[in-house]
Amino acid sequence: MMVPFRRKKSNKQFPVKVCTFDSELEFHLEHRATGRFLFDLICRTIGLRETWYFGLQFEDSKGNLSWLKMDKKVLDQSVHMNNGSCMFIFLAKFFPENVAEELVQEVTQHLFFLQIKQAILSMDVYCPPEASVLLASYAVQAKYGDYDEAVCKPGMLISENLLPQRVIDQYQMTPQMWEERIKTWYADHRGMSRDEAEMEYLKIAQDLDMFGVNYFPITNKKNTEVWLGVTALGLNIYNKENKLLPVTTFQWNEILHISFDDRKFVVKTNDNKNPKPVIFYSQKLRINKLILDLCVGNHDLYMKRRKPDTMEIQQMKAQAKEEKQRRQVERNKLTREKQLREAAEREKAAMEQRLMQLQEEMRAANEALRRSEEAAELLAEKNRLAEEEAMLLSHKAQEVEQEISRMRMTARKTEEEKMYLERKTQEAELLTARMMEESRKRALEADKLKNELIHARVAEKEAKEKLLNFLSRTSTESILITPSSSPESPMHEMHSYDLLADGDMEQLSLEIEKERVEYLAKSKQVQNQLKELRSEIEQLKIGENQCPLDDINAEQLRLGETKYSTLKKVKSGSTKARVAFFEEL
Repeated sequence: MMVPFRRKKSNKQFPVKVCTFDSELEFHLEHRATGRFLFDLICRTIGLRETWYFGLQFEDSKGNLSWLKMDKKVLDQSVHMNNGSCMFIFLAKFFPENVAEELVQEVTQHLFFLQIKQAILSMDVYCPPEASVLLASYAVQAKYGDYDEAVCKPGMLISENLLPQRVIDQYQMTPQMWEERIKTWYADHRGMSRDEAEMEYLKIAQDLDMFGVNYFPITNKKNTEVWLGVTALGLNIYNKENKLLPVTTFQWNEILHISFDDRKFVVKTNDNKNPKPVIFYSQKLRINKLILDLCVGNHDLYMKRRKPDTMEIQQMKAQAKEEKQRRQVERNKLTREKQLREAAEREKAAMEQRLMQLQEEMRAANEALRRSEEAAELLAEKNRLAEEEAMLLSHKAQEVEQEISRMRMTARKTEEEKMYLERKTQEAELLTARMMEESRKRALEADKLKNELIHARVAEKEAKEKLLNFLSRTSTESILITPSSSPESPMHEMHSYDLLADGDMEQLSLEIEKERVEYLAKSKQVQNQLKELRSEIEQLKIGENQCPLDDINAEQLRLGETKYSTLKKVKSGSTKARVAFFEEL
């Protein structure tokens, strides 16, 4: 049995990097791989079926941008190698006339959205300022979803590249002001999905004058520089200074034939009245080749749109419709679930709020209970201290009562002693007065006795004189008289009386002086006792119970005055003066 010969597969491969606006793909291709193989590989990788809009753009070895030809090998198209890899950009090469009707797949819409957005932000496609803000709001909706004030905080959109720099430079507005205006429209897009937001973005963008236009510099027969615009509807001619408004246009249904010869480009129309072709010149032959490639592709799509859809397109549209319906059902379901979840979250938030409130109330109640317990303990402690203080006060009250009783008893005793001493003082004063009276009486009696004694002595002297006279007359007779005679007896008796009178006076004077000394000593002793008693009771004196008389008495004691010294002082002066002083009172 013969084994068939099998050619060994070449292991030689080269790396390829393909960039889209949101990802980067890496492949390893064989050297014989064609552009179609790479393109289909990319489309299968990203799930793209509407492949007729897209192409692979690259930079050739001369630095010119070119589109990869599908029927040639990749390595045969002078692809510039960057770090050993072939670099390609996956771009929309042709544009639809109506994005809402023609773009079926969501991935197709997303790729167009990213490319148009980048073209607007890089100012390759002119966009008015107000349209730029509206498109920015849709771009934010597509990226972040529904507006949420809690998530979309101030300053979040400032770092995003949402507006062309040309628009920002045209107005004296801060980034915060632009952000507020974008947020105003952003909040109106609530409930819009990502594909819907991107489709709305494309609907607005397709109305821009430069949407889907590929511009090429050309000259006419007069060598006037103009712009040639290749679009999905036809060819547009623009002035050099104005890329927005074409000066003339040729739709694809009017064009019969397109060709070029070196730098000369010829466009023949189907107008029988004017069979003269449109001729213009490009700068390079390469540009004419690119123009022709774009014209052929756009013309084919233009004619294709006006024919019934192929089975593939019908199938894609049906699948897209079913997918949209399914997504709509899922979206409605998600919306309901979101609403239910939001309601549940609101209820949960309300319950959590209520729980937090209850916890706060419980915490407050526990805190109040703790404070109450602390207050109760404090009150109990205060009560215990109060009871102890009450007991101490009770003991002190008892002690005070006992002290008061003792003081009352002492005061009573002191009062009794005071009364006793006052009584004794009064008795002493009475005794002193009586003794003084007796002394005065005795002094009067002594004076009387002295006077009588003087009179008696005078009488005695007179009697002696008379006796001497008599004796001198009767000296003779007296010698004869005996001692027992009667005339001698009276004289004896008088002499005896005189001696007795002198002894009585001396004795009386001694007795009076003795009684006076005893009275003075006794009076001084009484005064000392009164002074001691006064100093003792002075400590027990209650000032508020003192009367004015007590104050007067204290003042007299301080000055050392007595009743007698006061009377003596008052008595001094003439009677007239004292009467006048009295009348002046």
